[in-house]
Amino acid sequence: MVSQIVIGIVIGLTIMKVKNPKFRVRSATFETFIVATSSFNMTMNAELGVKNPNFGPYKYRNTTVEFYYGVTLVGTAIVPKSKAGLLKTKKFNVVVNLIAPPSLLSDTKLASDISFRLLPLSSQSKLSGKVELMLIMKKKKSTQMSCIMNVNIKTQQLQDVMCN
Repeated sequence: MVSQIVIGIVIGLTIMKVKNPKFRVRSATFETFIVATSSFNMTMNAELGVKNPNFGPYKYRNTTVEFYYGVTLVGTAIVPKSKAGLLKTKKFNVVVNLIAPPSLLSDTKLASDISFRLLPLSSQSKLSGKVELMLIMKKKKSTQMSCIMNVNIKTQQLQDVMCN
């Protein structure tokens, strides 16, 4: 029995090496979509995904996803704690209110982006949790989300989503 446990641990540490999950913005739709010359107010239903490449479930804690226009925070979303199954991608939706703060009202770059009908955004977040292997071993793993995307003002769609 002891040798079986040792073999199981050796296999767990070599073959089933724990990898970092991937956390991404997958797509989005818009409910409210108000864009003026130098401001915007949008309600975005964003689909996020946590891809678990491990041979055990990844249980992650609550986290916040922040959306930016340049360096200015324009919206946040709460991701509730959950679990991504082994070798699965957990998909879920969050609602984000994207609102240009008063500090952007006199921003000529925002006015220019709106006139070109393309609003560049980025998202940032850190997702922390544990991967459980063979019901015995638990390894802490975290992943960073860093995505850039464009909101097409004419079609009211999210496009060109690229995540690291």
